[in-house]
Amino acid sequence: MMARGQRGQRGQRTQRTQQTGARAAAPQLPRQPRPRGLRPGFTWAQVGIDAAVLVILLGLGVLGFHDTFAGGWRYILAGFGGIVLGLGLALASAHLHWNVWKTAGAAVLTYLVFGFALAAPVEAAVGFLPSLESLMVLVTGPVTAWKDILTVAAPVGINGGMLVAPYLSGMLTALVAGLLAWRVRLPYWTIIPVLAMAAVGIMFGTKDAPMALVRGMVLVMASVAWLAWRHHRMRVQGTQADSSAESAGTTTVSHPSTARKMLWRRVGMGAAVLAVAGLLTSAASPLLLQGQDRKVLRDVVDPPIELFDYPSPLMKFRQYVKDEHEEVLFTVDGLPEGQRVRLAALDAYDGMVYNVNPQSGGNFSPVGDASKLTGTSDTEIPNRSSGTLDISIEAYRGVWLPGGGKLNGAQLQGPRADQLSQSLYYNDGNETALSTIPLQQGDSYSADVVFPVQVAPEDLEGQDFGEIVMPELTGVPQIVPEKAAELTGNQDQPFAIASGLASTLHESGAFSNGREGEVTSLSGHYAGRVTQLLDAEQWIGDDEQYAVAMSLMARSLDIPARVVMGFYPENYPADGGPVQIKGKDVHAWVEVNFENIGWVALDPTPDKDNVPTPPQQEPQSTPKPQVLQPPPPPQEQADLPPDTAPEPQDAEQEDRSWWDQWGQLVMIVVYSLIPLIILMIPLIIIAILKTRRRKRRRSADTPAEQVSGGWSEVLSLATDLGSEPQRSGTRREHAGQLAGTFPTVAATTTLLARRADQAVFGPGEPSEAQVADYWARVDENLSGMRDSVGGWARFRAKYSPRSLMLEARAGRQRRRRAKKLQRQVARDRQAERRRGDRTAERQTRDARRGEGTPSVRTVDQQARKEQE
Repeated sequence: MMARGQRGQRGQRTQRTQQTGARAAAPQLPRQPRPRGLRPGFTWAQVGIDAAVLVILLGLGVLGFHDTFAGGWRYILAGFGGIVLGLGLALASAHLHWNVWKTAGAAVLTYLVFGFALAAPVEAAVGFLPSLESLMVLVTGPVTAWKDILTVAAPVGINGGMLVAPYLSGMLTALVAGLLAWRVRLPYWTIIPVLAMAAVGIMFGTKDAPMALVRGMVLVMASVAWLAWRHHRMRVQGTQADSSAESAGTTTVSHPSTARKMLWRRVGMGAAVLAVAGLLTSAASPLLLQGQDRKVLRDVVDPPIELFDYPSPLMKFRQYVKDEHEEVLFTVDGLPEGQRVRLAALDAYDGMVYNVNPQSGGNFSPVGDASKLTGTSDTEIPNRSSGTLDISIEAYRGVWLPGGGKLNGAQLQGPRADQLSQSLYYNDGNETALSTIPLQQGDSYSADVVFPVQVAPEDLEGQDFGEIVMPELTGVPQIVPEKAAELTGNQDQPFAIASGLASTLHESGAFSNGREGEVTSLSGHYAGRVTQLLDAEQWIGDDEQYAVAMSLMARSLDIPARVVMGFYPENYPADGGPVQIKGKDVHAWVEVNFENIGWVALDPTPDKDNVPTPPQQEPQSTPKPQVLQPPPPPQEQADLPPDTAPEPQDAEQEDRSWWDQWGQLVMIVVYSLIPLIILMIPLIIIAILKTRRRKRRRSADTPAEQVSGGWSEVLSLATDLGSEPQRSGTRREHAGQLAGTFPTVAATTTLLARRADQAVFGPGEPSEAQVADYWARVDENLSGMRDSVGGWARFRAKYSPRSLMLEARAGRQRRRRAKKLQRQVARDRQAERRRGDRTAERQTRDARRGEGTPSVRTVDQQARKEQE
């Protein structure tokens, strides 16, 4: 056995040696080069049309960045440049048949080579040449750009890798769309990257989307028309002639006239559906989202700063008045007469401090490009003038940036310009700027500002208050609403109510900020101080108390009001030159929002020369002997204001209904689904018609017709799946054709055809049990036919109108033949009637002749009869 095993091993080695020698001796065939060129059925003209349509569709998504970059041309160049590069890479990959690794490597190389000029022009040398800083931007941008573009206030600028977002998103979506268009058979996958680019433009855009409705309608209509054209092109050119059970299920249309008819029919139906969808969407969108803000991704990003870390500037009011009364805080140049330098707009009160709403920290977004803080031009803001303020910081210390109103931009200067630009935050709603690094001496900047509204009182008469959302106030003293109702009286006009509060406080109050030589006036604006001011026989205070008191009273009357703190000099320079702002120039006032106008400033503080009236001296009393007095009655402990500001989650909130909480989200979802619902209407109609057809077939008049209807159900599904049998043929011939297309159910299909012939042509009628069994086998056969194809083919077959259209055409032909037969029968009856009339007329004529002298012919006939 060992010898036999050794011989077996030697035999195997010899066989392997012979095979190796044979392979070595065989001639080596030359390696065939990889085929190049586009997929069969594609032409360069068609590729050009595809590329042009993709540039348009993807470009609509790029335009979603319009307000994010303040409409600058740089983002358009970056986005459309990325789209062109991505399509070029996809075309090269399809033409040269690159694999995944070659395509990815080429994409990375293209991104870096062209990214210096398109995505990092500020960091690149000479705007387009590579540099170390620009290389770092391109390398880190794909990771950090998305977060930065959401956390930076719009417009975000073009430095720091912000352009990487439109450049990279355009390039990637174009690359994927091109590969799907030119390397994948099924045409519908191409729409996925197009929708992804549109979603990116929406999520990383702003609330003010440019031409959102127009862009959406163009996107839907162009996408549907283009996909229909590509699908028709594939059918006509036979690119899916080998459609098998696992393919998309399309068939080849060979005759040109038939192809043209099908194309125009699809174009007409699609245009009608899209037109109706566009019109209904345009009409419904203003009704559904009237007065509602558009939600974008930057709205749900975590607040970048915590405003509790930055105290209210109003807390330092008395410090400016007493300690820095004659000290120069900063110098401002270009301040027009009557305008003011604002620090912050305060809209939240907690019983201790009037502050910027702590819950609005997310509205303070980091500034990307300090030269462009907002995208609103001066011409878009009525009743407001613009200008430039040159501000040089001296003794001022604080995080709140002095400005003149709405900041359009700020050119930071000085040795700390870069640090300040990176720490700058801006709230466009409150028109307030904040720097996490406190300003100090040596800092300077030029602010491009839009000054607040200046409206004459007569222009405010008849104007209603603006409908804006204000934060809820807490810790408001009870005397505030009582005094507000007392001061306003029977006033019912909005401006009269607001101006009445301001004028009453201004005329009836006395001014004192508690400096040496003045009447005592406590500082602060907590609840106890406000109560002391309004409950006194003579009102005494300064800007801090009067502004807070008026704002609280206005809010108790549901008037949108806020406190603004800032500076303005007593005397403006005649030539409009620089003016030194000192501590004594600090002020606080109230702004009230009016509809169609905006925030209007009102001054409730009395004039400084309106000093309090000193109390009269009381006569000296004569002392009396001391008498033991009973102890005073116990008094209730006074409610003291809280020591610290309450947390935001501890603030009182009104109970809101389910619709108040989720109604806006529901309306947004409904608004978004309107185009989809309208586009689905034809599919729903087709499904209903097919359901009614099946029900009609199942409940036909006779059992034979019910069985015949079951067989028709099989033919209808085969037609919708793209395997329409020949019209001229028997059921068994149809079954033979379907057996080749659906081999898994061939036996059942043949059995159903035989039983249908037997039920129709055989003697008698099938029983109800036989009909039920037949339909059960029909359902089994239909299920097997559906399972033999892919999911997309099943979906298309379910909503395909092909079988309905063929049956409708066959019904029209039957009705046409029936009418033709009826007309033929009517003509035959009319001809027969005319023949009968002629016979009767001839007989009548002959009878009339017989009454007179018989003719020769008649005599001969009678003689012949007698002879016989």
